[in-house]
Parts: sequence; structure tokens; C-alpha cells
Amino acid sequence: MIRVHHLNESRSQRVLWLLEELGAPYEVVPYSRDAATRLAPASLKAVHPLGKSPIVEDGRVIIAESGAAVEYLSARLGEGRLARSPADDEWPEYIEWLHYAEGSAMPALLLKMYVSRLGEGGAPLSPRIEGEIANHLGYVEGRLQGRAFFVGDGLTGADVMMSFVAEVAKALGALSAYPAFEAWLDRMHARPAWARAVARGGPYRLGD
Repeated sequence: MIRVHHLNESRSQRVLWLLEELGAPYEVVPYSRDAATRLAPASLKAVHPLGKSPIVEDGRVIIAESGAAVEYLSARLGEGRLARSPADDEWPEYIEWLHYAEGSAMPALLLKMYVSRLGEGGAPLSPRIEGEIANHLGYVEGRLQGRAFFVGDGLTGADVMMSFVAEVAKALGALSAYPAFEAWLDRMHARPAWARAVARGGPYRLGD
């Protein structure tokens, strides 16, 4: 059985969501952030040297990258559901959005999160960071005009990956200026599989 080493308030929530959408059996191994530092506990390093979450364990296979986990689980358990193959016309845009989430969209949001803790010391960086966030959220907003999903006419791993981008943007107060992206997030959170994933993973305040 698939085991997900799940850290509260983290990217691993979307892996639980994916598994619920696939209807696949899995076990949740829970971990909690340090209340003061908000970092993952050292015990995660016993599973993978990076000590990050999600970590997906499938027998001898251990994957510690959420994009790779989405690709792996979709291929391993999904029988083509929620993914696109190289033979599909939508494959290029599928893999682009799948990797865009962490490769391009998240860095600026994370920088804002970290720099905000510096107070006045981070002020010189704020204009550049805000500009990057507006650039990426504007790009996503344009993509979602008149669309229900990122790729094609149904849910895919691209939507699963982009959910955390939207949730962090909302938590930072940046999403309300992008109504199509915000409405998309509301639709994703209204899915029964999302509710089941939150029930399995525990309280999840991001994007509420």
C-alpha cells in the first residue's frame, strides 16, 4: 500500500487529494510542524535525507518531490486518469503546468513569505517580489479565462499541482485580484475528493 509521510499545512495535502481522486488505498503517516519555527520535524529525515514532505513510499520506492509524486502515482495507479501521455495532443501543456507550479510560480510566493519576516529589512526586495507575483498570477488568470481546468475539460495532475500555488497566494492576500484563479480554487475545494483528503490529512488552513 502507498504510504504518504504527511506534514500538516504543506504540499503533501495535494498528494492526498490526488490519491482520493484516484480512489486508491493509502496510509497517512502524520508529522507536525514545530510550533515556533514552522519547520518539519527531524524525524522526517529518517525517511528521506531532505526531511521534507510529501514523501511517498511505495514498497522500495521513495519519492520526495510533489511533482514527481503526482506523475508517479498517476502513472502507477491512475491507468491514464488525471494525466496525459506523450501521444496526446495535450501532453506538452500538461507537463508544462505540472512543472510550472513549483518551478516558476512558487518561488516568488515563498520569497514573499520569507522576506515578510524581515520587516523593514526586507523592504528593498518587496517591489521586485510583488512584480514577480503579479506577473505569474496574471499569467495564470489569463489561462483560466473561460476554462474550468488547466488542461482540457477535466481534472488532471496539473490542477492538483497548481492548487498549492493558489492556496499560498490566498493565504498571502494576493489571490482576490485574480477572480478566475480564485473561482477555480473554490471549485477544486468543493470537490468531494478534496473534502475526503482534508479529513484524512487533518486541519488545513491554507486557502480557506
